[in-house]
Amino acid sequence: MTIHQSPEAFGYDAFLAAHQRKEVLRFIACGSVDDGKSTLIGRLLHDTKQIFDDQITALQRDSRKHGTQGAEVDLALLVDGLQAEREQGITIDVAYRFFSTDRRSFIVADTPGHEQYTRNMATGASTADVAVILVDARQGLTRQTRRHALLVSMLGIRRAVLAVNKMDLVGWSQDRFEAILAGFNAFTASFGFAEVRAIPLSAKNGDNVVLPGTAAAWYTGSPLLQYLEEVPVHEEAQAAPFRMAVQWVNRPNSEFRGFSGLIASGRVRPGDAVTVAPSGRSSRIARIHTADGDLAEAVEGRSVTLVLADEIDASRGAVIAAAEAPMQVADTLDVRLFWAAEAELRPGAALLAKIGTVTVNATVAAIRTRIDPETGQAGPAERLAANDIGDVTLSLDRAVAFDAYARNRDTGGLILIDRETTDTAALGLVQAPRPAAAEAVASPAPEAGRERGGLLAALRRLFGG
Repeated sequence: MTIHQSPEAFGYDAFLAAHQRKEVLRFIACGSVDDGKSTLIGRLLHDTKQIFDDQITALQRDSRKHGTQGAEVDLALLVDGLQAEREQGITIDVAYRFFSTDRRSFIVADTPGHEQYTRNMATGASTADVAVILVDARQGLTRQTRRHALLVSMLGIRRAVLAVNKMDLVGWSQDRFEAILAGFNAFTASFGFAEVRAIPLSAKNGDNVVLPGTAAAWYTGSPLLQYLEEVPVHEEAQAAPFRMAVQWVNRPNSEFRGFSGLIASGRVRPGDAVTVAPSGRSSRIARIHTADGDLAEAVEGRSVTLVLADEIDASRGAVIAAAEAPMQVADTLDVRLFWAAEAELRPGAALLAKIGTVTVNATVAAIRTRIDPETGQAGPAERLAANDIGDVTLSLDRAVAFDAYARNRDTGGLILIDRETTDTAALGLVQAPRPAAAEAVASPAPEAGRERGGLLAALRRLFGG
């Protein structure tokens, strides 16, 4: 007779509950070709024991056929899964991998280093909290290193790791490491990074990736994984004003009517005053409803149904926002575009624009500038080609609610969609509105006006507007 141990004895419930409570950190690995991005991610997966035995066997087989490390296992093949990637030894598409430690769960995006795949890199960076920018210790800062550092700063990533890889090939030289760090700091001084953490490492050997390395006695900082486990997550989003885009109206019967969605930023409690944009109607939160019961508070990242104290006409696409920090509403947007389509973008082009949970018709009213992705300098332009970055003005068929991207990545980001193919044509970052381009749902206090003025000046410095 076989006796099976009960699930309770294994502690499955406690195990699953512990994992559900973990914070999730999204980070991107970027840099030049052959700096070791895929190898670094493979090392993280391998040394945190996220690889099963059958995967190890397949990796050993693939390393003999496609590997670039001689007789050794090529950890990059854990991430580079496309046949074209393996044949060419490069990363082409964004590859997402999930792994977890006792302290935190991670979603990592391995992005291409080639210039022609800039649009893929921007896609991976658009949702990341931290950027791990790799540099080959032998090559130092390259054109693509500078390009990627600028791009991640444009996309709102405020914490970066300068991972100086292949330090074993330069004898773990402290002088070489400090020279690369000094050059990076000088180049990014105006990018607005809140933190740049420099770590010397060897992805191939594993030094300072998951475990501390012993070859560089002069380095007293933490390995990469420890930093990723400890770096603050979502602090800025939770401190930002409350925003929740309505995904659907929850109306199971005549006695209940709520607005369901994912909280993009801030926190909300019953009794809080809110404004529904773009209509401008005001109310208060009566209940925060979930499948597990009502909540006393909900924060960024939580999906909830909000019940308002007043009967307000709102539908998918509306945004419920804190009354003391109303959103902007306009039918004309100034947007920085990362153009991804193969066809050129010209004034007059008609596309679909999806911002939050609303999709509207958009026409390119003007292409104002094209941005040099290595220097951030803007120049006049009449069109945008694939992988170009430029500032455009969009005319929408109706007013939408939005924030400047620099204030809120969720309510200030949009995508443009090709009307015929439904392919994503561009990633867009809404810029601070010009005085005549938008009006607030409610009149701001004088202090808020001064705050936006300072923000506009900062945006002008960052975006060259």
